[in-house]
Amino acid sequence: MKYKVAFVCVGNSCRSQMAEGFAREYAGDILDVYSAGTDPAPEVKPNAVKAMDEVEINISDQYPKLLADIPSELDVLITMGCGVECPFIPCKFREDWGLDDPAGEPMEMFRETREIIDTKVKQLIEKIKNDKI
Repeated sequence: MKYKVAFVCVGNSCRSQMAEGFAREYAGDILDVYSAGTDPAPEVKPNAVKAMDEVEINISDQYPKLLADIPSELDVLITMGCGVECPFIPCKFREDWGLDDPAGEPMEMFRETREIIDTKVKQLIEKIKNDKI
């Protein structure tokens, strides 16, 4: 059985897209991974794509999605820390990562955010693998 995991923020253009990319790369065999936004941007931010390219994870084919585009029931829901009030989505585990949005910031901010997300996704995968969720 694969766990359904969704990463949600407002624009679904940076943080949640990076998290989706890492989760697919590291645990696509045990996770069905989704991302969405409460108010999706027109596109994934080019600096988010570039930051992920630097670690050899391609998210250039990803695009911002609505909450309605992801499953209505999840195993894990991760919000990215934008004060977003998500509609009720049934899930077994929910966590907020408290991350600032790098949109509009210098490339270094995208890299710093990428590194934090990388660590948090690895920690989440370990929790899932060790039945801590």
